Amino acid sequence: MGGIDDDVALKIVMGEKEKEVSYRELCLSNNLSQEALVSLLVKKKLIEPKELLEEIKRVKEERYRPRSDG
Repeated sequence: MGGIDDDVALKIVMGEKEKEVSYRELCLSNNLSQEALVSLLVKKKLIEPKELLEEIKRVKEERYRPRSDG
């Protein structure tokens, strides 16, 4: 392959052992963790799916505003 997905994103060192983690692995791990967390929160009735979608929209609008160059 050889794209940015396969580039090393970080190195984990545990004692004498070192593991390189690619951007692809990091992204997959992050997505799986988020999916599991959301699933548990909904299952335990701590949040409603609609509430989560509204919060995602709010955060997206807050964080990803168009730049005003001027």
